[in-house]
Amino acid sequence: MNQAAAWPERLSRFARDLAGWRRRRVALALGVAAAGALPPYHLVLLLIPALAGLMWLAVAQARPRDAFAVGLWWGVGHCAAAYYWISHSLTVDAARHAWLIPVAVIGFAVVLGLFPALVAAALNGLRRWRGLGPEAPPGLSTALLFAGLWALAEWLRGWVFTGFPWNPLGSVWTFIDPMFQAAAVLGVYGLGLVTVLAAVLAVSPGGKAGRAVRGPVLTVALLIGLYGYGVLRLDGVITELAEGVTLRLVQPNIAQKDKWTRGLRAGHVARQIAMSTQPPEPGRPSPSHIIWAETATPYILASDPGLVRELAATAPRAGVLVTGTLRAEGRPGTEGFRVYNALQAVEPSGRIAASYDKFHLVPFGEYVPFYDWLSFLKITVGRGNFAAGPGLRVLDLKGLPPVTPLICYEVIFPGAAVPPEGPRPEWLLNITNDGWFGLSAGPHQHYAAARLRAVEEGLPLVRVANTGISAVVDPWGRERAALDLGLADVVDSGLPRPLDDLTPFARWGNALPLSLAVIGLLLGLAGLARSGRVPPERVGDGA
Repeated sequence: MNQAAAWPERLSRFARDLAGWRRRRVALALGVAAAGALPPYHLVLLLIPALAGLMWLAVAQARPRDAFAVGLWWGVGHCAAAYYWISHSLTVDAARHAWLIPVAVIGFAVVLGLFPALVAAALNGLRRWRGLGPEAPPGLSTALLFAGLWALAEWLRGWVFTGFPWNPLGSVWTFIDPMFQAAAVLGVYGLGLVTVLAAVLAVSPGGKAGRAVRGPVLTVALLIGLYGYGVLRLDGVITELAEGVTLRLVQPNIAQKDKWTRGLRAGHVARQIAMSTQPPEPGRPSPSHIIWAETATPYILASDPGLVRELAATAPRAGVLVTGTLRAEGRPGTEGFRVYNALQAVEPSGRIAASYDKFHLVPFGEYVPFYDWLSFLKITVGRGNFAAGPGLRVLDLKGLPPVTPLICYEVIFPGAAVPPEGPRPEWLLNITNDGWFGLSAGPHQHYAAARLRAVEEGLPLVRVANTGISAVVDPWGRERAALDLGLADVVDSGLPRPLDDLTPFARWGNALPLSLAVIGLLLGLAGLARSGRVPPERVGDGA
């Protein structure tokens, strides 16, 4: 047996021989490595050993429950490394919440680690169902199964437990504009499916002797295909701008520990007013519209006429000032009192012209399940839970094309960035406060998700963040203007126009990537059935 034909058997034997804590440590380390491919690091090549290693370990186990354990250790390592930044939010009020850091990080990692665990268990179980044991190395069919299961698991994570589709693997490509253009067709879940398939094929047997390079060749072909499609899609496109619109994005960089301090709040507002009214750079037009971040006005705005007048005086004459704020209904202390995390637009006349209430609330930030018993877990200020708004809306604001607002992490949900019915917006506005997460990877990952929504929907996106990253992104996901994380500054920019036609993803949403995942599963199962009929000495050829 030549060396090319022998390596799958050697690797399979190595995976089978790993046991006990040695196997757990390897799985944990591979999961950590996969986190290095995510924003802001983008060490994408780490996905090859990380994902291929998980696949080989999963199929090497004698039972699906053993594969589940391997996948869980992998998932814990991956999620602890990828979401370490949630611990930063618990240091804002360290006296109350620092003790929760190990509980939150480990608990969060275990919950999210269930999804790769399910992938590993299902992969093992499907192979056993087709008559393949741990001794059969994974090949093309197993790779198709693994990629399809992964895409379905990412989609599942997007709605179970109220949904948390943060860091889908398709986001690893957001540092190269052409590489994530396929999201306009496949969405981020489909882009992740192709990414996972490319990673695991690089370390998959090519079938019969003499075809051992087939897997790596397919990997290269998939990556060239992604890049080539992106280059063709971007070739010659020009970002057109809405006529007469100059947006000013205000990024005050207010530390979260100071944001709600009673004696400082008025100063925070005054600081943002001063930033909003500073003259533009020489040769640049004055802003026609001003946009502040999530809860930039740390009051119930409509209940403070004096503050409304100040914002009205700041709003440009032909436009509006858009700010994140609080909105209330009912009388404080009564049963019907509700507080919303809101966006409101103030016109120069002093009228609050439009409001939008956030409807997808952050668990343990904006609401706590079983609040009467678990209220000590709420990390934001104020008593009680925020109320949820009715859902996505399209707002018509003075001097602006129709817009759909997305507050904070509402922007991370693929296929849920525009209202499903009614008029379609011409741009997306994401206001957020990532000050909770400091100068960590979290804001970079959040920004990557926002750029992917622009590509999927074919709509420009404007993002204004208290501490950054604030940016204007065109409908191809390309930056036109940006303020980096941790800066206090403003940036003026035109507003890009949307694409003339709907993208395939905008038409069909997640139906296409889910269909591709199911097709991958069916092709993988068909391939495994053929593998199960070959002579024992060749079991695993193409499996």
